[in-house]
Amino acid sequence: MKTEQPAVPQPKPFTPELSAAAVRQHAYELFRDKLPEHPLTLEDWVLAEKDLVKTRDAES
Repeated sequence: MKTEQPAVPQPKPFTPELSAAAVRQHAYELFRDKLPEHPLTLEDWVLAEKDLVKTRDAES
């Protein structure tokens, strides 16, 4: 059984060229089905940032 992780404030992006606003926007688009009833966890923020990096790399 998976334990539910606590919601956390948005961490600072670990990818230097990304702004917090860009990661936040991407996270809200990715997880719009779970918001606002279930705030984002640290894992959600990390997944959103990694997905944003992957998406930008694919567009380049």
